[in-house]
Amino acid sequence: MRRLATITSLLLVCSSSILAAPIYKWVDAQGTTHFGSEPPANQKVESINTKVFQPPVPEKTAGQAAAEEARKSSNTQADIDREVRKQIAEEEKALKKYCSEIRYNLAQLENNPRVLADIDGTPTRLSEEERQARIAEIKTAINERCTDIK
Repeated sequence: MRRLATITSLLLVCSSSILAAPIYKWVDAQGTTHFGSEPPANQKVESINTKVFQPPVPEKTAGQAAAEEARKSSNTQADIDREVRKQIAEEEKALKKYCSEIRYNLAQLENNPRVLADIDGTPTRLSEEERQARIAEIKTAINERCTDIK
């Protein structure tokens, strides 16, 4: 029952504009303007549009156009700032990973006197001088790039 009432209500609302009779406008011999649904036979009539009036969109003033342009450029600047922050975060993440790996390598070199290194695809044992040289290189790299990274 409820469904029937809902459908009937929707049909009545939708059909009101379809069932509306056209409205005519005319001026009689005395100059009086008349409106009606039946036009007179011997008069010049004008059909009235009964559809909803849509007001014209006003043109933008120079100030409004400048404000809109500033808003667009600020959005563009915000997008640029977001991209820069994202790029910086990625670089910091990569640097943090690098520093973590290089510190691990330093710990391995310092704690193991017998270190194997992959040289030209073959594992080779490092001499004490080579091991000390690599320790010095890694400490220099840590001091240059990883002092602020924990």
